[in-house]
Amino acid sequence: MIRVALPFGSGTPESKRTPYRNALDAVGIQPVENATTLAALDGLVLAGGSDIDPAIYGAARDPKTVSVDHARDAMELALLREALDRDLPVFAICRGVQLLNAALGGTLNQHIEGHRCPEQRDAHSITIAANSELRSILGVDEFVVNSRHHQCLERVASGLVVVATAKDNVIEAVELTEKRFVVGVQWHPEDRVDGLDGKLFEAFRDAIKRPSH
Repeated sequence: MIRVALPFGSGTPESKRTPYRNALDAVGIQPVENATTLAALDGLVLAGGSDIDPAIYGAARDPKTVSVDHARDAMELALLREALDRDLPVFAICRGVQLLNAALGGTLNQHIEGHRCPEQRDAHSITIAANSELRSILGVDEFVVNSRHHQCLERVASGLVVVATAKDNVIEAVELTEKRFVVGVQWHPEDRVDGLDGKLFEAFRDAIKRPSH
């Protein structure tokens, strides 16, 4: 059985945890939600949730940055560094892609408008870069995603490659191409695994089965 870390904040409700569990279970992956290390685990999923402490990327806290979870930030940063050191596959979703960027030296825009649409299954389209891993996974150049974030990547960390953007130039996906599989998306594929989004979880599983670089 493939087992991966799936950390959450202590206040994350079951309604938010369940879609991730179901998406991973559907591709034969067992999530471990209380992992403090990746020893004996095969990968890491960084899920959505609260805003990241701006101090991590050297910024003052904007009043619109709310619900910071310092314990979660610290735990996920430690797990992410361990995953990158060991070349374990990482799938970073919403808050997760923001943490990935911050951990590698990038910054965030602490508030944007027009991207928090929690009730919409199909919120807006994105354009996917040719020759990207995301393009090879989804098999399309454009894709309509859901959206429920109010922060986004600003300065992109060295090593990360932007592979999808929205029409307003908000960054929607990045990849760390030097690793076996490090893909971050700004939307929530766990909520739409009945469509193309399910392919992202399949690709994550398949990457776990491949040898590391």
